[in-house]
Amino acid sequence: MRALAKLELTNPFEIVRRQLLEACEALILDERVYELLQSPHRVMEVGIPVRMDDGRIQTFRGYRAQHIDILGPTKGGIRFHPDVSMDEVKGLSMWMTFKTSVLGLPYGGAKGGIVVDPFQISHRELEELSRGYIRALSPILGPERDIPAPDVNTNPQVMGWMLDEWDRLKGYNVPGFITGKPMILGGSAGRVEATGRGVVFTIREACRRLGIDFKNVRAAVQGFGNVGSQTCLSLVALGARVVAVVDAKGGVYTPNGLDIPKLIEWSREHGGTVAGFPGTESITSQELLDLNVEVVVPAALENQVTAQVARRFKGRILAEAANGPTTPEADHILQEKGVFVIPDILCNAGGVTVSYFEWAQNLSGYYWSEQEVNDRLEQKMVAAFDNIYRMHEVHNVHMRTAAYMVSVSRLAEALSARGWIHEWEAPVKLHK
Repeated sequence: MRALAKLELTNPFEIVRRQLLEACEALILDERVYELLQSPHRVMEVGIPVRMDDGRIQTFRGYRAQHIDILGPTKGGIRFHPDVSMDEVKGLSMWMTFKTSVLGLPYGGAKGGIVVDPFQISHRELEELSRGYIRALSPILGPERDIPAPDVNTNPQVMGWMLDEWDRLKGYNVPGFITGKPMILGGSAGRVEATGRGVVFTIREACRRLGIDFKNVRAAVQGFGNVGSQTCLSLVALGARVVAVVDAKGGVYTPNGLDIPKLIEWSREHGGTVAGFPGTESITSQELLDLNVEVVVPAALENQVTAQVARRFKGRILAEAANGPTTPEADHILQEKGVFVIPDILCNAGGVTVSYFEWAQNLSGYYWSEQEVNDRLEQKMVAAFDNIYRMHEVHNVHMRTAAYMVSVSRLAEALSARGWIHEWEAPVKLHK
């Protein structure tokens, strides 16, 4: 194999390629498996013109990456953020493939985004931008081709606008086009809570393996958007204490544990921040990651746990509720320190799992109760955790490599079944 250039450790696309390579080497796979999986098979960049409220026309850049569709249509969220880039969506689309594969879902991975700060444009401009994104990418989307979903700074309302635009283009209702949409439009019960709930299922299973009584767990959560807040609610519901939370504007800490429902209400009433919550001390994001607690949950953006953070890390479990929150160098340090890392492609897979349930309900026209959704989610998450933990024990690898080994094994089997790689051909040796 051609040698990989020295990787920039904070680039999501380069990080995921390194993780893939490690899994392929551990499984002693044919080089062609790596070659077929090391880059998205389709990437599209579009310009989205929007008439602004002052009469100007502003063109926003949008992206969509589709990694591989050998297991089914591609699936992945759409994020609105000023730092969205081509490499980011490419890397995230690959993470989505490995995430859906590790859960045994009939999907490949995709990801999309628009370079925009959604908080700096009006409600009308946001709607026009959302609809324009779907119009621009319509040739490569669809319920049998690529199924979008919410991600950073997008929500059920944005999904509703996007669904309506797709239905206008088609001339009829297609509820399976998009997931994470409002319940009234075919959304699934339990979807809003799904990612955070899945995070806590994996934390619970990790505590069982490590002999930690969940009732004694103290958790610190970085990020208090949908995933972070729902993770906090689920942690408290199972008896843990959330002692610290930070968001983009501030953070709070109390050793006795935060009242999460009241904290959510406070955040809604104070411009989307937990800062200043009564009865707490102020804490920074850096200080939160340094806390001596049982569980630390990065639920914000990529590259939050750097090598510097890892050297000071005191937690026993790092639960990656965000995508790519840990750099490769930090991952190595955490492994040497004996920290139990629940990798992102397992930890935060609850969202895409219930998105799959939503899609299946849309296609069948039969809708499940929230309890049924939650029970099926728990079953899927626990089974995936068990498969990865077994791989971790049998091959004596850390949990991230084990997760990729489980995922890539399934993808390699599909490549062979489709004839992309033939068993009778001489294998090509994998080299760094």
